[in-house]
Amino acid sequence: MPELPEVETTRRGLAPHVEGRRITGIVLRRADLRWPIPPEVSALLPGQRIRGIYRRAKYLLLDTAAGSALLHLGMSGNLRVVPPATPVRAHDHVDIALDNGQLLRFHDPRRFGCLLWQAPGQTHSLLAGLGPEPLEAGFDGDYLFARSRGRSSAVKTFLMDQAVVVGVGNIYAAEALFMAGISPLRAAGKISRERYAALAAASQQVLQQAIERGGTTLRDFIAPDGARGYFEQELQVYGRAGAPCPRCGRALKHALIGQRASVWCGHCQR
Repeated sequence: MPELPEVETTRRGLAPHVEGRRITGIVLRRADLRWPIPPEVSALLPGQRIRGIYRRAKYLLLDTAAGSALLHLGMSGNLRVVPPATPVRAHDHVDIALDNGQLLRFHDPRRFGCLLWQAPGQTHSLLAGLGPEPLEAGFDGDYLFARSRGRSSAVKTFLMDQAVVVGVGNIYAAEALFMAGISPLRAAGKISRERYAALAAASQQVLQQAIERGGTTLRDFIAPDGARGYFEQELQVYGRAGAPCPRCGRALKHALIGQRASVWCGHCQR
């Protein structure tokens, strides 16, 4: 599933093409994706000017004065700006027509994505209760330390909890824990403030590097311009079970932690 860097890559790629443009029409080729598409999308968006495209966690918000279209890419979806004559492929479920003739097209083969609606001044239920953004002020070692007290769950599960911090999915949690030298099996409540400072910094560094390289290409993700992310080439542990640790050369361990495949070095991560 696209994680924070992939969604941020999509946002940055789309922004110059959609911000300030007026929406002239909506084409829905089906009535639902993961959930039914609300009637407000067709009724309220046409005629509105896009004030900005924003990201919250792994969601994108296409903001207008009438409200915001709330989008999630799901497992394999993508958003691209295409010329109006571009042939419609299977799974091209939504077109948002812009006043320059271009189309913002939502392609979602597995239909695990969504197109929902957030009214002005409201917070959609999917966004309520989310933790802070990892790349914004407020996310640091002190915050993680405070939130982790009394928790017996594995630190990897804790770091991936969207109520604790948003957008640090399986790939980037594994990489951040390796960079910080912390075992993913360690109980969240048993980690010191100093080590959480290292983990917060590592999480931010890994996410920033992934954004700079256009995300991680795993399975179906591609950026809005069709380019593939390059961070996969720099993964230290994720997906490398049994391979030599890039630091000490010992075989990397693997196990399921919180039902997610996890890889780490038993020597370098304690």
